[in-house]
Amino acid sequence: MDRRKLLLALGCAMTAASAVRAQQKAMPVIGYLASEASGPSAPFAAAFREGLTETGYIEGQNVAIDYRWAEGRYDRLPGLVTEFVARNVDVIATGGIPAALAAKSATSTIPIVFSVGDPVERGLVASLARPGGNLTGVSLINVELMPKRLELLSELVPQAGVIAVLVNPYNANTERTIRDMEEAARAKRMQLAILTAGTESEIDSAFASLVQTQAGALVVQGDPLFINGRDQLVALASRHAVPAIYALREYAAAGGLISYGTSFTAGYRQLGSYAGKILKGAKPADLPVQQPTRFELVVNLNTAKALGLTVPPSILARADEVIE
Repeated sequence: MDRRKLLLALGCAMTAASAVRAQQKAMPVIGYLASEASGPSAPFAAAFREGLTETGYIEGQNVAIDYRWAEGRYDRLPGLVTEFVARNVDVIATGGIPAALAAKSATSTIPIVFSVGDPVERGLVASLARPGGNLTGVSLINVELMPKRLELLSELVPQAGVIAVLVNPYNANTERTIRDMEEAARAKRMQLAILTAGTESEIDSAFASLVQTQAGALVVQGDPLFINGRDQLVALASRHAVPAIYALREYAAAGGLISYGTSFTAGYRQLGSYAGKILKGAKPADLPVQQPTRFELVVNLNTAKALGLTVPPSILARADEVIE
């Protein structure tokens, strides 16, 4: 190869390498901050990627996702989101009030999309229709459904003289949850036992307390710690033969008796769609906070049979899914 051809070949190679570097640098990065551990929240992350795909973004091809998992430890959230800010990611996606609040405290410029309960009450946005600022996302109604779960469980287990409620004392919604549940219990003339667990080991202790209270059924709060430990919770409920109701269908799919709540996977799919729209140039302030339009009632008949329960036709008729 003569000198002229060699220089031409080298020039082409350098141009191609520069183009690749420019393309890599141009690939947007999403910081994905989950309050749960990676395993239990894998279906939500998958749904998030599906939403991104719907807007034309595919992980590894034209968008990168940097995952951080708090594993139910809220104290880790500020440090994890600080890593995203230092990296100057293009969008931060969060799940749960504590993660969204940590992200909001860390940056007022990087767009943030969230999946939370009531974002207005927690000061994340000015209103659902007009979020304002750099945050928007999905409002997954959860706390408001706790009294409904109590009602469903009392219908399923009418003989239960005492119903226990398992809550995480570190959850920002726990005080309201207890207040709402006590009010609902008084209206139904039911006895309520409040059990608390802020760590995995305390979940075991809570079930020991449940036996002492002679509770005939259990309502489990929707909380990242309990999502992380859903297999543990389902196993303990089975071991102690306690009928329990949960917030997500994933519990019933794992062997839990019954669940009632919004579809978290649908919410995270919408979250991914919003992240994609923001990458395309949309402003969070212009994207109204989305709310769920459907609630899922899931019944596991195998678990009911193991507990010696007959599920009333009134519940079966309303069920969106029956696991047999």
